[in-house]
Amino acid sequence: MPTRNKIRTAILGRRRPVVTDRDLSRLRAAITAFFFLDGFVFAGWVARIPAIKDRTSASEGALGLALLGVSAGGTATMMATGRLCRRFGNHPTTVAAGALLAASVALPPLTHSALALGLVLLVFGTGFGALNVAMNSAAVDLIAALRRPVMPGFHAAFSLGGMAGAGLGGLIADHLSPTRHLSLLALFGLLLAAVAGRTLISLPAPVPPGGPGPAAEPGAGTSPGGARPDGARWLVAVFGLIALCTAYGEGAMADWAALHLHQDLDASAGLAAAGYSVFALMMAVGRLSGTVLLERLGQTSTLIAGGVTAAAGMLLGSLAPTIWLALLGFAVTGLGLANLFPVAIARAGALTGPGGVAAASTLGYCGMLLGPPTIGFLADWYSLPTALTTVAALAAVSAVVTYGTRNAART
Repeated sequence: MPTRNKIRTAILGRRRPVVTDRDLSRLRAAITAFFFLDGFVFAGWVARIPAIKDRTSASEGALGLALLGVSAGGTATMMATGRLCRRFGNHPTTVAAGALLAASVALPPLTHSALALGLVLLVFGTGFGALNVAMNSAAVDLIAALRRPVMPGFHAAFSLGGMAGAGLGGLIADHLSPTRHLSLLALFGLLLAAVAGRTLISLPAPVPPGGPGPAAEPGAGTSPGGARPDGARWLVAVFGLIALCTAYGEGAMADWAALHLHQDLDASAGLAAAGYSVFALMMAVGRLSGTVLLERLGQTSTLIAGGVTAAAGMLLGSLAPTIWLALLGFAVTGLGLANLFPVAIARAGALTGPGGVAAASTLGYCGMLLGPPTIGFLADWYSLPTALTTVAALAAVSAVVTYGTRNAART
């Protein structure tokens, strides 16, 4: 008879090994390590973009085209990774993708032209996209076994990894060449992937007894086998739209927050740089407290409250007449957006497995790609503050979509 200490996996032609509470804790630590790795490596690369631009002698336009390699590689890989996860398993795919991401971060400083940079960034983007789908799929399996909504905690590890990678990159940028820095980063990433990957490979993906177990709301159909295919695909698209609205705001804040503070509110360069830092910090804080929030409010209420909070915060951040009110708005926006993406990805994965994670992640990634250029075009046509209000608009859309589909998510 199954107990909480021994969670038995599903029977697929033969009996799978028993996964104990200790195994679940080890899996949680290993998956958390891959989320941290993802944020740490990506932020380390971003910190060296200016130096690599100088090394390749690329113009702004050529650099922009080269940077599309990351986006193209990631987007093209995400849906394929869902199929790889189904064929080979989430754990082996996570380890392979993590190793590819870590190894490929050493390649950009070895290039000497924008074309070569774009080609190696295709490889880097492939690792980034594959790891995001695979590790989120592994996290969905673990959430089901734990029967707790711990996805925000994994994404908090990504945020903290990004902050650590960016901070370390800024500290050593004047002391190490990009080649040495990113080579050391690749070595660290490979070591972390090897250590955490050993746990993932040695333990099977957990399957909860008696049906779905992620922190779904009562009555929610979270099992791929328990939801009608057409309805499940439609709901995955809904959660993908929520992820898109969230990622649009993240991309816009990363590229335009500092410029808004400096250009429109006359902030100094240092104070302007604090705009995104405040936003990112509060996103990390929001995700660290996300599990408690989900357990108290439920997923639907958390999504609605997050969308409304982000919309209000971004209206303040974009239209505030003073720097400090704008910074307050950015902080509130970070808190509001913090848990929208993790919950959307977790729900999509609970509905249709790795394919749902891949579909929702791809839509979300498209939002991150669309955000910065859309803000730029609107800023040219109107003004940057007006353009930034689109972040508030899409956050509000995510809340409205969640409210409008609240009953469908329970069928």
